[in-house]
Amino acid sequence: MKGQETMERVWKRRGTALFLGAAILFALTGCTGQAASGEVEKSPPPETVTPPTQPAEMQPQQTEEEKGGTDVKPSPEQEAGKPADKPEKPANTVQEEIPAGLDLTVVAEPASMAVLVNKQHKLPESYQPPDLVFPNVPYLLPEKNERRKMRQEAASALEQMFASANTDGVQLAGVSAYRPHAYQKELFGRYVKKDGLEKARTYSAYPGTSEHETGLAIDISGIDGNCAAESCFAGTKEAIWLAENAAEYGFIVRYPEGKEAITGYIYEPWHMRYVGVETAKAIVESGLTMEEYFGVTPVSS
Repeated sequence: MKGQETMERVWKRRGTALFLGAAILFALTGCTGQAASGEVEKSPPPETVTPPTQPAEMQPQQTEEEKGGTDVKPSPEQEAGKPADKPEKPANTVQEEIPAGLDLTVVAEPASMAVLVNKQHKLPESYQPPDLVFPNVPYLLPEKNERRKMRQEAASALEQMFASANTDGVQLAGVSAYRPHAYQKELFGRYVKKDGLEKARTYSAYPGTSEHETGLAIDISGIDGNCAAESCFAGTKEAIWLAENAAEYGFIVRYPEGKEAITGYIYEPWHMRYVGVETAKAIVESGLTMEEYFGVTPVSS
């Protein structure tokens, strides 16, 4: 009996020990597993926040450089093997305001004393004569009006011509000389609004094609202002004197009688244009217009 009791006690002790050992092992395994899972568990990636889509008109536009030319999606024409039509380059500022149907060439040397400005040859949009001054001659315009101005060389020649005419008993007066581009544009615009483009061009110059914008042209009348810039000026002693003597001072009657089909304007005996003495004499002696003298195709019928 004692031996059996002793064995039971031993087994109880062993059972208790095994139970305690298992409990300890379970406790240790649970703590170790929790710590291990903490080391290897990765935090979820930060949530990507997508900004709200802006309306098209508020989204910044990329320039061609930012887009990178090689990344541009080909057009359907290019994908089909056809060359895509290239957009035309915008016309420069000089050409932008020219209405369709007007064949105008911008002159290369607008400051030249012999520059040809007419219905097909236009001054640059931003051109302004470089040396405008007030000639010391009588004018029908108010004193210091900007339209009294002429370029320095033309103004000096005008003063000499007026003085010579006065010596011959002919008193002249300036009617209108230089016209700023903005003024000509406003003036022509009024005529177009009134009569339409086609008709307006028969009696007024399109902006940039008026000789008055060169600072080298002037309308002249008698000192009394009668028939100023009107057809009745033809045949007056002032008109006759100018036709006979103006070339001596570098001026010509720019729109002579019988040349309307070439100049595009009616006979204007009052409209004088400075081109320099040598050129003026050559033109008058030849009986030609500026267009003919410089070999330019007639511009109007």
